[in-house]
Amino acid sequence: MRLHEFLTLVRDRGEYHSDDEAEQVSAAVLWVLASRVGPREAASLAADLPAPLDEALLLERGRPETFGRAEFLRRVAQQTGARPRTAEWDAGAVLATLGEAVPGERVDHILARLPADCADLFGRRGGPEGGTHDGR
Repeated sequence: MRLHEFLTLVRDRGEYHSDDEAEQVSAAVLWVLASRVGPREAASLAADLPAPLDEALLLERGRPETFGRAEFLRRVAQQTGARPRTAEWDAGAVLATLGEAVPGERVDHILARLPADCADLFGRRGGPEGGTHDGR
């Protein structure tokens, strides 16, 4: 998917005013995701995303951190300067678009490493196939 296509989908889903705003939110959400899933998974996702969005996934952060949905959204809010509810909206706009931009098996692989309650952010239902239940 090209950058313009990705940003148009994010902009429409998130109801942002411009591609610049959609790009800033996308980079923030992807940065938080990369810290949660680890370098190998982040690099795999980055391979399917256009520059400069891929760069947010490729920043070296070491070992993946373990945190749940609430902390994920808190970190998105911190990165974007948004309120928690807005951060949930932002994360959903970006991650649902990511779910369309990368192969389904890659999204399944990422979801298996996230808490089940994160599946809806990718436009999927939660449950056993939607991620782990223990916050890892």
